[in-house]
Amino acid sequence: MGTGKRGLIATAVAVVCAVTVLAAPGTAFAAPRPDPESTSSASPARTPGPDLEAVREKLDKLYRAAALATDEYNAAEEKADRQSAEIVRLAKKIVKGKERLEQLKKRAGAAAAAQYRGGGLPPEARLMLSDDPQEFLDGTGRVRQGHHATKGLIGELTRTQEDLEQYAKDASAQLKKLEAGRKAKAAAQKKIEKQIAQAEKLESELREEEQERLAELEQKAADEAQTAWLDSGILAEIDGKASAQGKKAVQYAAAQIGKPYQWGAEGPKSYDCSGLTSQAWITAGRGIPRTSQEQWKQLPRVDVRQMRPGDLIIYFDDASHVGMYVGDGMMVHAPRPGRTITIAGAGSMPILGVVRPDAG
Repeated sequence: MGTGKRGLIATAVAVVCAVTVLAAPGTAFAAPRPDPESTSSASPARTPGPDLEAVREKLDKLYRAAALATDEYNAAEEKADRQSAEIVRLAKKIVKGKERLEQLKKRAGAAAAAQYRGGGLPPEARLMLSDDPQEFLDGTGRVRQGHHATKGLIGELTRTQEDLEQYAKDASAQLKKLEAGRKAKAAAQKKIEKQIAQAEKLESELREEEQERLAELEQKAADEAQTAWLDSGILAEIDGKASAQGKKAVQYAAAQIGKPYQWGAEGPKSYDCSGLTSQAWITAGRGIPRTSQEQWKQLPRVDVRQMRPGDLIIYFDDASHVGMYVGDGMMVHAPRPGRTITIAGAGSMPILGVVRPDAG
């Protein structure tokens, strides 16, 4: 990793440290050891507070559930966008098809009128009345051509009508899918709001000093998980250099540090975890799936040891969280509701795997 990149990361880390301890990630980590100082300093006159480690675990479950529902919400929204675009495309085809049908009907009407006007006498009579047999024969050829043209016109009319009927069926099917998608999106939204409301209620019931202690526990858990990851010696094997697009994606993501997490958001004022990574790569010139689960399913996977800045780290067995590797064992991500986009240890959460948007 170049000097400029190390300077970028160092600056980003400094910004994060200067914000507040509340910017620490709030997802699941290895359970921290109790702090003997905090337990010994508690006032015996006060009612014992809640088990903050149990609170941290409960919050983690609630926010993880919200993250999964957010992925469902984003997936439904993405499908709805595609279906809406398909309906618009079909509607345009229907309009053009109707215009074409009207033109063909006019041509068919004109052809029928012309055939009626020239078809009153049988061919033998027209030959006898003709002063020029060659002119008659030429006219007969034109009549045959007219018959062929009429048959072709009728065939095109039929095909156009069939196409219109198919477009209408396809549009109707897309409308049904769109309605089902809207219901799925609404259901996911209810899940998200329910989980976040429960988590916020749980946090709001804590005293100020308990909230501070909870944030410390979260940070301590993240630090311990990151230390264990680094102690494995893995960082010595990770020395990949960022591609040109990867550098642009990292620069975009790092520029969002300090902005709030908001489920379903894709910027520019707020983001959820996959909203940040997808927008970063779109800005870098590479469109990728919107959700962390689809990013895991669709993007090429690379070994953690081959990781390079710009790659996406997918977390947890259900692929419910994603961050972007920025080098030096660090990643940038949008942690969860109530937190801001921040730099964190790449190993501070359980890694499912790594994907590369610009592989090859």
